[in-house]
Amino acid sequence: MKLIFKNHFLMMLLSLSVISASSQDIWPTQGWVKTSPDKLNLIADSLIALDHDFANGKYGHVDGMLIIRHGQIAYEASYSHNYAELYKQEAIEKSGLNATDPTGPYNYFSSWWHPFYHGSKLHTLQSVSKTITSMIIGVAVTRNEFPDLDTPVLSFFDTTTVKNIDARKRKMTIRHLLTMTAGFDWHENLPYSDPNNSCSNMEASFDWVKFTIDHPMSDDPGKVFNYNSGATELLAYIFRVATGRDIEEYAVKHLFEPLGINNHFWKRTPFGLVDSEGGVYLEKSDVAKLFYLFLKNGKWENQQIISADWVRQSVSPFIKFGPNRGYGYKWWLSSYGNKPAEVTWGGNGFGGQFPIVIPEYDMVVVFNAWNVFPSAQSRNYNPNFLTQKVLNAIVEYHEKKK
Repeated sequence: MKLIFKNHFLMMLLSLSVISASSQDIWPTQGWVKTSPDKLNLIADSLIALDHDFANGKYGHVDGMLIIRHGQIAYEASYSHNYAELYKQEAIEKSGLNATDPTGPYNYFSSWWHPFYHGSKLHTLQSVSKTITSMIIGVAVTRNEFPDLDTPVLSFFDTTTVKNIDARKRKMTIRHLLTMTAGFDWHENLPYSDPNNSCSNMEASFDWVKFTIDHPMSDDPGKVFNYNSGATELLAYIFRVATGRDIEEYAVKHLFEPLGINNHFWKRTPFGLVDSEGGVYLEKSDVAKLFYLFLKNGKWENQQIISADWVRQSVSPFIKFGPNRGYGYKWWLSSYGNKPAEVTWGGNGFGGQFPIVIPEYDMVVVFNAWNVFPSAQSRNYNPNFLTQKVLNAIVEYHEKKK
């Protein structure tokens, strides 16, 4: 569903006071410290009940949960599913989720690739990769190694080879790609198994960048929110052209290694470009580090990895849809209360990848799942539901509600 741009979405404007840490800084570079929920003012019974529900399949195929507060692990659990058996038939039947890739990384039913990479603990993040791509751009902006966000997208292309150029496409900027307001005539609101889904068709093509940039325009850039995975793939291309560096290589040196993230996998497109729209695999403990970095205002130990200004812009609502939701630079923003500070920041990936920051309560939580097909169980597993479950475990939350 397309949603009209609003530049006066101040209600959520922030939680950004939030960004100052409410507890002594703890840096999990060498790994997270584990403690008990009660020591972090969390109700253990609430988390145990959620754990049992996940283990019993109440919310579909959930693979893991990680609850972090004040820089320490309060609760962690993992769940095992036989995906090779669960999706055995789907893996060999052609569909929008494996159209041209029967044995490779874009067969979403192949247990060799999904949801875990080659039987490891690295879990697919799908579109949380978009949020991570935005983080990497934030690092490059902080280091003065990336162009101004208002630079036209077409300035990075040989326009004699680009199709459907009009005044609208000429006005499209990097900022529009970051905020899903590029204006392309793109149809990703369909199920990914639908052959008319633009993203599925992009992934079935050889050159994803050309597939996207050649699309006709339907709206003026900056005016309409239209979820578009191809827009994030354009960012990977722009990053390479503008910096001369591969975005994954850059991330390893300037983002992953400083945070102590030493193990990852990142898929590539058939053309060889990084799959910035959905290709990252990480362990949930390392996903938590990336989102904890934003909770800490872009600082890690004694280094400002990402500027505080970029963090503020990223989690500020560039657009609003509905009374309680917004979107920043590849960050989903959701209000859970009536105060400006009562807003979560998060990523959202196909199958149920939900890393969520709850700044007011100094928390980062990560949930992984592989609910490929909607079901009665999996429909109840969503960011709002998970946020409320976590809030129900916070002692101070209940005290504020009295």
